[in-house]
Order: sequence, then C-alpha cells, then structure tokens
Amino acid sequence: MTGGFEGPGTMPMTTLTAVVARVGALADRLGVPHTEVFDVGRLSAASGVPEPVVGALLGGQAGEPDVRTRFVQRLDLLRRTRLKPNGRKYTQQEIADGAGMSRQQAGALINGDRRPTMEHCDAIQRFFRVHAGFLTAEDPEALSGALQRTEQELLQQLADREREAAAAADDPLERLLQDHGVRGIAWRAAQLPTDQHRDKVAEWLDMLLESVQRPES
Repeated sequence: MTGGFEGPGTMPMTTLTAVVARVGALADRLGVPHTEVFDVGRLSAASGVPEPVVGALLGGQAGEPDVRTRFVQRLDLLRRTRLKPNGRKYTQQEIADGAGMSRQQAGALINGDRRPTMEHCDAIQRFFRVHAGFLTAEDPEALSGALQRTEQELLQQLADREREAAAAADDPLERLLQDHGVRGIAWRAAQLPTDQHRDKVAEWLDMLLESVQRPES
C-alpha cells in the first residue's frame, strides 16, 4: 500500500471551546450534570483521544502528538475498548485478516514501527466499525466530533421535553413550533459565531413562521 497522510495541522482551540460551551449550556438547561456530559473516559472511548489529553483539552490546554504516536494511541484504545464477543482483544492476525493486510504489517502498525497510510487507517477503521477519521483526526477535532454527537443527543432531549410540555399545555402555537423544529433551530442559531450567521437563520425562521397559519384555538 502506498500514500501517507500529512502531519497534524492547527485546528483553532476556539472551535473546541465553542462546542464545550454549547454542550455545557444545554446540560445546564436540561439539568444534566457536567460530570456526565464531560466524562473523560466516555469521551476518550468515543473520540480515540487518550484520557489525559481529553482532560487537558477540556481545560483549554493545546497539544498534539506526531502522526505515528497519535495512530498508535488510537489503535491501542480500539483494541482495549472494541472487544470480541467473548470479551477478548482481537489478535494481530485477526486484525490483519479483517483489514486485508499481512500479520507483519499489522504488527508493525500496532507497535508503531511503521508509519500508517490512509489505506491502512481506512481498512482498520472499517474492521473496528468506527467512523472515518477515528485514527487520523487531530486531537481537538476528534474531541469536538465526540462532543458534537453529545450535543445532538442533548438537543433531542430538549426537543422531547418541550414537545411533552406543549402537549400537556395544549398550546396550539407551541405545537406549531414543535412540528417545525423551530426551537431547536433557534437554539443552535444562538450559538453561531457571528451576527451575520445568526441573521441568516433568523431570516429563514421569519419566512417559515410567516408561511404557516397559527391554528385556531
């Protein structure tokens, strides 16, 4: 296999900080403890980022290992957390067979003796059934992705709660807003980085609300 991938670039920590702030605000609104949404072990397993690095990034500290070190860390985490049905780790031979490479290649990658290619990463990610980029994304990007999935779960909880409240109150306008997902969209719009972005969403929401009639009570 040929073709390597580039070393880590620089992802602004402001992006991760923004995601952390949104998740924290949603958790507060829902009454979910921060210890739950920012659980270091859970985020490490979801992102592939080692637990100490997750903790450092959540604390605003930047840092990035080289490509080979990052790959070895992520692959080691996969082997420890994505186990066979019998609870045992996959062997080097099983990984090699599943990823379509020789046992020697798999061993060299696992031990950090060989620089991985994108083809290696794609094959191993498919074998372990994790999302694309699990082995290659820079640490802040990987953690942001895991937190964004948490954010989506919290937004769904918020939508479910407001839907239940609207049904209990039997408020026609509340039902209208829920039917069109307006509150969830508005919440996300409030977190956008610039007034220009927020204005575009506000304009779209105005058009949506003007296009529907408030139900008769």
